[in-house]
Parts: sequence; structure tokens; C-alpha cells
Amino acid sequence: MTIVEVIKEVLSTLKKPLTYKEIYDEIISRNLYEFGAKVPEAIVNSKLRKHCFGLDFPSASPAKHFVIDSKNGKVTKYYLLDQQLTSKPQKQKEKSVQVSNDRLPEEKLYDAYLEHRAGVKNQLLEQILSSEPAFFERLVVDLLLAMGYGGDFPGAGLVSGSPGDGGIDGVIKEDKLGLDKIYIQAKRYTSNKIGRPDLQQFVGAMENVQKGVFITTSSFAKTAETYVEKQQKSIVLIDGDLLCDLMLTHGVGVTSVKSYATFRVDTDYFTDD
Repeated sequence: MTIVEVIKEVLSTLKKPLTYKEIYDEIISRNLYEFGAKVPEAIVNSKLRKHCFGLDFPSASPAKHFVIDSKNGKVTKYYLLDQQLTSKPQKQKEKSVQVSNDRLPEEKLYDAYLEHRAGVKNQLLEQILSSEPAFFERLVVDLLLAMGYGGDFPGAGLVSGSPGDGGIDGVIKEDKLGLDKIYIQAKRYTSNKIGRPDLQQFVGAMENVQKGVFITTSSFAKTAETYVEKQQKSIVLIDGDLLCDLMLTHGVGVTSVKSYATFRVDTDYFTDD
């Protein structure tokens, strides 16, 4: 049996939540598996967390067999994910201070990355809000081009914003003749939500163009979202949080300083042909 199968056997037999150390002790007492590692308890903990529902860090396995017991807050206990359940359990957030010793290094690294990313997004938004309106209109065109929209030719992205722009701040041409276009509207607000009237004006200005992107540094009111859902035109709404997330993902306005890689053992390498 594999380590995961052994852990499942222990949880299935005892039918109660256990810590990774309790599971390890049960494996040893029943002589279910012979470990070769220096710290075998860590191997059990690693397998539990990589196959645990609700823990989705990059090196986690897509196959989920275990669930964290949400009723126990002092230590992390796991129980077997019942395959007969009609609905999956809700994802549980662990109390990070209390269970930090159980978390894998790659989990801590991923959480630190997410925290770093959130901090950079806040800095990006601050920079955008302190920039000139014309710069913001250029930025959103650059972003869509960086995302792969528009053809690979000069003039694929144009800034058209002006006092009489009629609600269109930018145009993305998806072919050289400009037969297929994406219209862009950009609103640089600090707190005001974009409402239905703003979207109505944008849709009216689009005329025969069928694709549009409305980007704001603030957010959208529910009435605006409902209005867009009922439109025959294809319109995408991008709020301030998503805007900064896309800028990070596609390298617009940011520079990569340092990259870290995580590793896993390539078991195929050690397998005889």
C-alpha cells in the first residue's frame, strides 16, 4: 500500500478525526508501512495536507481524500473525505497561529506570495489614482494588448479619450483592417461605484461594435452588473481589484525582481525501466 492508502486505512478503521502524529503512531503500532525517511511523521503530514480538501496551494494534489476537522481549533485533525457525500464540505480556514507548525513550507511560501501580491496591488492602485486621466486611458489599452487582444501590428491599440469622446476611451483592433474592434471605457474613481447610467452611455456609444470592456479603479453597482448581463453585446466589467491583478499577471507597470521555485521528487526517475 502507498502512504496515502495507509492513512486512509487508519482513518477508515478508527472513524474519528486524528492529528498527523496520531495517524503516524497508529501506522507504526499496526505495522502498516515501513518508512525510510529520517522524519517519517513529516511525510504523513505532507501527504495529509497535499490531499486535503480546501488546501489548494500549488504543489497540492488534485486528488482529495481528507478533510480538516473544523470543530477542533487547537490542533489540526483530519478525517476521511466520505466519497458518498452528496455535497462537498465547505472549505475551512485554519487558525493560522494555532496550527502554523503543521503547515508545509510550500504552503507558507504560497501564503507569503499572496500577501506580497496583495501589497503590490495596493501600490499599483495608489499609483494609478495619482496619475493623469490620459495616462490611465493609455494604461488600459496597454493592458489589453499585453493580454493578447489586438493584432500584432502598429496601431492595434488606440487611445481615443477626449472631452468629446462620446464614452469611448480606447479602441483595440483585432485585425489590420479594423473590421473587428473592442471599445474601451476607463473611469478613474476613488470610491464612486459605476452605475447603470454609465453602462447605458457606453453601450450607446458602441453603436455597431459588439465587444466592449469597461474598466474602473473603483467597483460596479449591482444595477450595472445586471444591466450588462441582459445585453446582447459582449461587455466585460473590470473593477480596481481585478485591474491590478491583471496588471500583475501580465507584467504591466511592474518588474519581476526575484523568482523562487518549489520542487517535488520525480519518482519516475527512480523507477526501473
